[in-house]
Amino acid sequence: MERSSLPKMLVRGAGRRCPWCGGRGAFFTSWFGKAESCRTCGLRWRRDDVGFELGAAAIAAIIVMGPLVLAMGVVVAITWPEIEVVPMMIVFIAGGLILPMILYPVSYTMWQAIDLMMRPVEPEHFDLDHIEITDAAESADSDPS
Repeated sequence: MERSSLPKMLVRGAGRRCPWCGGRGAFFTSWFGKAESCRTCGLRWRRDDVGFELGAAAIAAIIVMGPLVLAMGVVVAITWPEIEVVPMMIVFIAGGLILPMILYPVSYTMWQAIDLMMRPVEPEHFDLDHIEITDAAESADSDPS
């Protein structure tokens, strides 16, 4: 399978899909629970890189803090010169606590897309046991006997 373009992989990641194959659910078994590999293509989310979580945390900071800072700037510009600081801070602090939980899986799949673009995929990055199990299950489902 050939690598897709970065924009296509980022869109897949933003939708919690595997950036490589576009499989639904990708690496997540629940909102916070991750599988070791994509449930569709078998690509491991951790490809021998110790700092993968750091990149995902950076993406989470960008997709959470960026919009919060922009929204804060808009609120300050609209309410200038009489800014209600306490209500504004309550809303933005709550957003800063809730949004990372909502966007947790998205940050991982979007970082996976960027990681796939920076480092080429090798055959050893796939969980071959997963692929064999999936192929066996598919052939058992298609067998009429």
